[in-house]
Amino acid sequence: MPDLPRPDLPRPGAAVYLSDLAEVPGLRRWIDGRDVEIRDFIALGALQGDGWRGIAARVRAEFAGHSGRIGLHGPFLGFALDQPDPELRAIVQARMLAALAALEVFCGGRQGHMVLHSPFTTWSGFNRGTEMDDQRGITSRTLEVLAPVVRRAEETGATLVIENCEDRDPMERVDLARAFGSAAVRVSLDTGHAEYAHGSTGAPPVDAYVRAAGALLAHVHLQDADGVADRHWALGRGSIRWHGVFLALRELPEMPRLIIEMAQAKDILVSARFLESEGLAG
Repeated sequence: MPDLPRPDLPRPGAAVYLSDLAEVPGLRRWIDGRDVEIRDFIALGALQGDGWRGIAARVRAEFAGHSGRIGLHGPFLGFALDQPDPELRAIVQARMLAALAALEVFCGGRQGHMVLHSPFTTWSGFNRGTEMDDQRGITSRTLEVLAPVVRRAEETGATLVIENCEDRDPMERVDLARAFGSAAVRVSLDTGHAEYAHGSTGAPPVDAYVRAAGALLAHVHLQDADGVADRHWALGRGSIRWHGVFLALRELPEMPRLIIEMAQAKDILVSARFLESEGLAG
């Protein structure tokens, strides 16, 4: 496949913990002007009480003057977006609203993004079309849980992006995003999650997830995997066909935010060099 035209190459950014910026040589310089996703709010306890305010203030100071777009990975440990229990639902909503408040602190007037994990599981995927099919229930519960979060995102100019995790059907979360009827809710793609689903649960290949989302795709986590597990390997070290993925991305009306998300922060620059060497990104 021929290289993409150099002037049209996208410039990916990265998902980082604040500590990564000092620990990985060259990362802070490379990320200037690129899209950034802050991972520090994932940790248990980060969004409880007022602890998030200190983290948000550190992010604001670190990225003062940063010309790229900025966002954060929302909380997900220990809960699902389609939480049916009213008491636990209130906790989920509180965590999400705290994350949006943190985003507002360091994002200012620029539109920020917050990544949410899809509520669709391998279990729900394999039960589609059976007497245990809960597609409508998952959707309705998620709409209820996120209603106040979506309202706040609309008020602050943030965008919530729903990321595939176990999703076998690439259309499930796309239909879910549409069900909100809000410009503040769009779709995220994690390439490694899609490769896992393709290799282990019979899902279509990664580029099919891109095309399923179409214009709703606002955000992509770039990571490589082997179709067996959620690896977050450096790009080029797994089994993903990257030229096919980027061909599909270039068919979209607008390039999504491309975020390199690694298990090891040192692999961010390794991945960036791989994309450059393949003529896929700058």
